[in-house]
Amino acid sequence: MLQDHLAILPIITPMLMGIILLFARLRENINDQRVIAICGQAIGLLISIVLLRSVLLDGPIVYQLGNWQQPYGIALYVDQLSALLVLLTSLVAFCAQAYSCAGEDKNGAFFHPLMMFQVAGISGAFLTADIFNLFVFFEILLMASYSLMIHGGGKNKVLANSHYVFLNLLGSSIFLIALGTIYAAFGTLSYADLSLKAQNIEGTQLLLAQAGIFLLFVVFALKSAMLPLHLWLAKTYSSTSAPVAALFAILTKVGLYCIWRIHGVVFGSGVDPLSAPVLQWLTPLALLTLALAAVGILGSKTLRQLASYLIIASVGSLLLVIAQHNPQASAAGFYYLIHSTLAGCAIFLLAGIVVRLRAKAQDRFVSTRAMPSSGLLSFLFLVIAIAMIGLPPLSGFIGKALLLKATMSSNWMVWSWALILISSFVSLIAMSRAASYLFWKASGEPAEGDVVHKLELIPLFVISMLLLALVVFANDVDGFTQSAAQQMHAYPMPEMIGLKGAQ
Repeated sequence: MLQDHLAILPIITPMLMGIILLFARLRENINDQRVIAICGQAIGLLISIVLLRSVLLDGPIVYQLGNWQQPYGIALYVDQLSALLVLLTSLVAFCAQAYSCAGEDKNGAFFHPLMMFQVAGISGAFLTADIFNLFVFFEILLMASYSLMIHGGGKNKVLANSHYVFLNLLGSSIFLIALGTIYAAFGTLSYADLSLKAQNIEGTQLLLAQAGIFLLFVVFALKSAMLPLHLWLAKTYSSTSAPVAALFAILTKVGLYCIWRIHGVVFGSGVDPLSAPVLQWLTPLALLTLALAAVGILGSKTLRQLASYLIIASVGSLLLVIAQHNPQASAAGFYYLIHSTLAGCAIFLLAGIVVRLRAKAQDRFVSTRAMPSSGLLSFLFLVIAIAMIGLPPLSGFIGKALLLKATMSSNWMVWSWALILISSFVSLIAMSRAASYLFWKASGEPAEGDVVHKLELIPLFVISMLLLALVVFANDVDGFTQSAAQQMHAYPMPEMIGLKGAQ
């Protein structure tokens, strides 16, 4: 029975767990909340593993809600890429939720249910096969993120959240206009139906469709922090709490996924009049995003700010391979997406420990007293730094090598290689400077009572092991990403749901 509804479980499970946490009168007992939240994330992680295994064994899953068929019903579509991203979301959420149980969850109300709703929204965005429902899931994850942003309070959080809310409300308004425009042009919002009708669109309908598709691109550019719509990210991510920022590491991937799926496949399967006006801008925008991220990396004054600009650099790198619009480049991008999400999550969690232990100095690059367990923390920082920079022997090196290989056939190859390598070099400089101030120049004894909690360290060790596993099993992971890319670009969905030949 559950097997028949496996595709919707990654959405329903965290939603139900969030409702239980919200209404079960558990606010007075934080330990009960923690047990339910961790169990809920563990169940979600298990479901995502089973879902990925099912897709690998039996092929893509099409789930029709209420058994209403396309193009009128609501469909979920699970291929290898969406199953992978749901699994990645579950991993990051589990680590962030476990980390928060060390004490961060006490700083504000409703932390655990909000995390659950955030996961439900992110998973829904990866699984939906309908642009309107993509908008719905965007709103779910955004509403949860608005509250999570100011968890614990503080002037900086409130100020950053006001900018974040304003920009996303603007993005939501543009999204609605784009939906209306696309529906007027095609008469549908189903991915599958859109991909078929796009092949025959012409005249004024083509112009209307191009306008709607461009507006969608603006929305996804904002969500993914693409230049010039990236300015919100550094302030937002560096102001919020560590577990929230760690979960936010995958939020930019939602925007990138939508560009990949909708602009690169739904409207990009040989339909040049619809895909070309957007895809032709991706490479120059990606290069500019990388360039400004490199400047931000060099100018960062805190570890969280540095981590934020490293996230923006990863966005620019991934946009370069999306612009190539072929399975080989997409496969390289999938590998780097896994690596960058895990590494980004880890560095925010580590920054949270540093902020707590350095008191007033927080994570600023200034000399102050030593931290407890500084040897262990500096080792973890070294591992994460090597991964983020892209040095051997960790997964960042393989990921960037694949990116360089993927851009060899691009007309922008020289610029792509130069900026990828320059961003790695400035990351090395910035990480070395951060380590110098945070660990090497520290003096004196740690403050009495300061201690690193096990629940803060365990997620960092788990992510470090996963980054190592990406190297040890690199051949298997590469084989999976190649298969996922071929499946995404082949796009068998219309035939699977009986729309072949539909007009």
